[in-house]
Amino acid sequence: MTAASSNAPQRAYWLKKLHEWHWISSAICLIGMLLFAVTGFTLNHAGQIESNPKVLTREARLPADLLEKLQQAQKLNGQSAIKNEVALPADVDGWLAQQIKVSAKGFAVEWSEDEAYVPLPRPGGDAWLRVDLKDGAVEYETTDRGWISYLNDLHKGRNSGAAWSLFIDIFALGCVVFCITGLLILKMHAQRRPMTWPMVGLGFVLPALLVVLLVH
Repeated sequence: MTAASSNAPQRAYWLKKLHEWHWISSAICLIGMLLFAVTGFTLNHAGQIESNPKVLTREARLPADLLEKLQQAQKLNGQSAIKNEVALPADVDGWLAQQIKVSAKGFAVEWSEDEAYVPLPRPGGDAWLRVDLKDGAVEYETTDRGWISYLNDLHKGRNSGAAWSLFIDIFALGCVVFCITGLLILKMHAQRRPMTWPMVGLGFVLPALLVVLLVH
């Protein structure tokens, strides 16, 4: 019995395992890979893709009792060792959710002597909320830059929250598994496919040359 034939069962076992990990990781990463590939293109051509931002504004006025609670929260912030740690009172946030359909829960409040300002960043646009601490005037503005901008921001993980950030980490790990198992499968088939390593080398050399010669 030759050494090659004695190693055949072991080789077949590892090849089967590599194929299993390869297809599982590719299935998990499929939709994410399509998303990141498409948005890689749209980001690369962001200057040529026009968007028409839509701006929506809403106004209201806090009742006197809620304005008083907001003023008390501003005083608490002034006494706090960590500035802008005090959130909007729950009653105020509930009223805002009913009146202008926006909640500032979970967002940091930027307190000043005259106003409570809440940045409300989100993928594909922006928003902010301002409440005057003297007369209770409420202003809310949101900007929607369209679904392409939304997907681009998901690609970058911009203002997309902890859950999406975790997904990106898991997706990146899945892509690493997909690439490494693919490389090992190529290695195991390389003897019967002489163009394997030249093509792998081209995939490395081409971007390296572009970076060295053309990227400044």
